[in-house]
Amino acid sequence: MSEIKELLQKINKFIIDREWDQFQNPKDLAISLALESAEVLEHFQWKNGDELRDYLASDKNKIADELADVFIYLLNLSARLGVDLVEAAHNKIEKNALKYPINKSKGNAKKYNEL
Repeated sequence: MSEIKELLQKINKFIIDREWDQFQNPKDLAISLALESAEVLEHFQWKNGDELRDYLASDKNKIADELADVFIYLLNLSARLGVDLVEAAHNKIEKNALKYPINKSKGNAKKYNEL
């Protein structure tokens, strides 16, 4: 069994054990995903240079917790929508390779329609 499937089973058990399944609809999961992503951003807000580097070194576990929340919501949402994230990621990389050919995009941060 893949690690992602194993993790999804653990997430589902956690939800079922707490009778939270009733709250796990795609709309609310998408909202929760966005909110948790914003919590990741809070760790970077108002910090630059040495302060940011020191914070990242000393508070990595706090950021890891927030990233895990984002990952859990993303996995849960994708499962409820029937989206295989690994397959979707492979497909998206192929699409991006067409939109961002190496000869036009290498070392360039412009969007594909500006290349």
